[in-house]
Amino acid sequence: MKKLMSAIKNKLGKAASSARTALVNTNAEGYVDSGVKIIIAVVLGGLLLSGLYTLFNTTIIPNVTSEISEMFNFTGN
Repeated sequence: MKKLMSAIKNKLGKAASSARTALVNTNAEGYVDSGVKIIIAVVLGGLLLSGLYTLFNTTIIPNVTSEISEMFNFTGN
């Protein structure tokens, strides 16, 4: 009976040690973390591109167009 109890105790000790090691081990990164990072990057990239598109279409391109038109319509006072 002592051998059986000793064997059970050893197996439980090994299982507890394995569980503790698995819980403490934080070297690997999960798939969910990577997916969330990718989604955040895509959303931020989309926001940045839409902001630049709006800036160029409402501010920069009309100003450049008018400046170029004025340069070609120069009469030379």
